This record gives sequence, structure tokens and C-alpha cells, in this order.
Amino acid sequence: MSQKVESTSPQNVAVLVFPFTSHPSSLLQFVRSISAAAPDMKFTFFSLSRSNSSLFSGSGNRGFDNIKPYNVWDGFPEGSGNPLEQIELFFDRAACTFEKAIEEVEAETGHKFGCLISDAFLWFSSDIAKKMHIPWVTYWIGEQRSLLVHIETDIIREKVGAPGQEDKTLDFLPVFSDEFRASDLPKEIVFGNLESLFARMVHKMGEKLQQQATVVAINSFETMDLKVTEELKKRLLNKLILVGPLHLTQPVVPDRDDKDGCLQWLDKHKPASVAYISFGSSGTLPPIEVAALAEALDEGGFPFLWSFRGNKEDFPKGFVDRTSSIGKIVPWANQVQILNHSSVGVFVTHCGWNSILESVTGGVPMIGRPVFADQNLNMRSVEVVWKIGARIEGGVFTKTGAIKALEQALSLEQGKEMRHRVGVLKQLAQEAVGSDGRSAEDLKALVEIIKS
Repeated sequence: MSQKVESTSPQNVAVLVFPFTSHPSSLLQFVRSISAAAPDMKFTFFSLSRSNSSLFSGSGNRGFDNIKPYNVWDGFPEGSGNPLEQIELFFDRAACTFEKAIEEVEAETGHKFGCLISDAFLWFSSDIAKKMHIPWVTYWIGEQRSLLVHIETDIIREKVGAPGQEDKTLDFLPVFSDEFRASDLPKEIVFGNLESLFARMVHKMGEKLQQQATVVAINSFETMDLKVTEELKKRLLNKLILVGPLHLTQPVVPDRDDKDGCLQWLDKHKPASVAYISFGSSGTLPPIEVAALAEALDEGGFPFLWSFRGNKEDFPKGFVDRTSSIGKIVPWANQVQILNHSSVGVFVTHCGWNSILESVTGGVPMIGRPVFADQNLNMRSVEVVWKIGARIEGGVFTKTGAIKALEQALSLEQGKEMRHRVGVLKQLAQEAVGSDGRSAEDLKALVEIIKS
């Protein structure tokens, strides 16, 4: 028999998860940072069972006993393996599914939730929080500029959108120079199918964040992009807080030991001499680009550590054997530890926001090959705002383009300059999360908002 539900308690927090790609782990990292600052709070992490299983298994949640997973029904029929199909099915039912799950937990525990935290994608969380008469704290896993373009979607669609305008500059937007192009934008904003699930989702998100959010939190720091931060604060009516880089404030417990010996392998190399290669937890390159990058590493003789999740048959014949003395290929690597190793000289990346932040705090410049979502916009900032990396020539890997980029980053003056600039940002990031830093102060303010 369920207990009588008591009065709302700010100490009980519901967390609604977008259970795909890197979103669950990013949101859990955010919740852990709040938990560490307020260990008396209790968090219920609502997500799909398979997502929760991977996040909360083993020692991954050790030290965070006040964060409990709660599995919601996914509703996926047997054989629905297509990721886009699964996301559409999830969104068809998500609002009702989450509401029902919240009611179940409140009935089981006898305590009402006093705050709702959600991934920013889950814009309908605003309506759930409104019904419950509690604050809605939403979390954007990207950076400041990428959120600003979603808030400015209507004016972007008014100014840009006709076919052939991909090269149109975005200088009509505040804090965007003429070096930003419409082609840098996520396709859901302007050039893709604007009636697609993602296009409607992020457009609605931009509206709801301005209208109904109590707080909009971002895993970044104010001085990473000060002008954009100030503009975004205006748009969000000072609801914005920046609490990052979170991996510096609450390091994620490694999912596994360094069983492949990556760190020991790196110990044997000279400072800033190794190319670390990874395209995210779910990203893979087309086979032709895998081969081109492999050929560049082989012909150029560049030491490399490649966290590779693709098909090794895409490598040129004999590549693994020929490069065994200079290279190491592993299925998984502790990216934060590797990027903080002195021998890593460049990070070859898809330009996801977490990867960029981790590269910055490791003091490592980047070679970017964006794939989708906000990655092109991130890459443009890396190139023209912070000047701490370079996009691969032509936007895709060729052997000659990859050799050129690796030589510039590892051997030439351009690489030294990028390393110097990223070192400055690294220092700013460390200051932001220090005891008197702005990110640390924002996190304290967030805890007080939830408690009150």
C-alpha cells in the first residue's frame, strides 16, 4: 500500500534524462556536482533501463549514494534498432511516461519532489514542473554560442534559409563576426527538414527556456566566451549560470582501469609529440576517411593513440602491423587522463563540446572533423574565436590534408601558438572552478535556488 504523500521537499529532486548519445552521462555529471555541494539532497534519475544500467553499474556511482536510478518504460517494440526511430518513439510518449514515473516515486516514498532538473532537450519538463508548482532547472550540454543560436532561431530563419545561402555570414546576430557562416549552424535551425522531430524539438526548447525556466545551466565558464555569455544572459533574463568545466569540479570515476596501458605507453614519448584520436562515444568516420587518416599517420610517421570504435577492416592492409612501433589502437581510453598527459601534442576530434572542454583543460590544441549537431559551430569557435585548433582541410580527411594538419600542430610554429593560447584558456578554466571562481559561485547559487 502506498504511503500518504507528505509536503513538497526541496531536498528531493527529480531528474529527467534524454537517454541517447552522451546526454545521460553529461547530465549525471551535472547532478553529481550538485550532489557533492549538497549531500543532503536526494536525486531520482529517471531514464531508460539500458541507459541507467550502463551509468550506475559497477563502481561508476561510488560515493553518490543519494543519486538513485529509476527506470521508465521505453515503449520500444521488438526489433526497433534504428536510433532515430527510437528517439521518435521516446518523444511520442516521454511527457506522459515521465509524469507517471514521478507520481509512482512520490507514492512509493511518501515525499513530493521539490525541484525538477532536466536535459534542455526535454522542453515539456517545463509544463510538468508548472503542474507540480516547483522550479524547473534545465541543463544544456553544449556551450554558450550553440544555445544562443537556438534561442535566435526565428531571426536566423528570417534572414537565412533559401537554398544556396549556406555561405551567408551570421554577422546580423549579436556577437557573431562575419567569419561565422550559415553552414556552421545545426541543420535543424535552417537548412534541414524544419518539420522534423529534432527541428521542432530544439525550436520549442529555445522558446521554453526563455519563458519558463527557473535556471538554465551550462557546462562552461564565463571567460571561455565572455561576450556570448553576456548576450545569452540578456536573452535568458539572467537565468543563466555556468558551472563548468564540470570534470574539474567532480571528476567522473573511470568506468574501467587503464587495462590497455595507454598511460604507460604515453610515458615513453616526448612532450607534445603524440596525436590522440577519438571521435566521441558514438561517432565513427566513413571508411574512406578512416583509411585516409591511417595512411597519413603511416606515411608521416606520427606517433598516435587512437581510441577506435569502428571496423578495423577499414584500415589499409598491414596498417596495424606497420605502425605498431609508433601507434597504439584501443577500443576505449580515459580521455581526460590522456589529454592531461604531457606527451599528447594534438587532439584529432569530432568537436563535441565535452571533448573541446577536456582538450582545453588538458592544454591540447585540436584538429577538427565535425560531423553533426553543434560540432561545426564549435569548430568555428575553435578556429576563429579561441584560435586553438584547425579544421581538417576541405572538411573531410584526405591523406595529404591530414599530414599537413598533423605537421602544423605537432612540428610548426602554428602548433606552438595554438598550444600557448589553449594554455591561457586552461588557466582561466582552473580559476573558474577554484574556491572563489565564478563557476564555483554559480554552483553555490544553484544549490540555494533548489533549496529555497
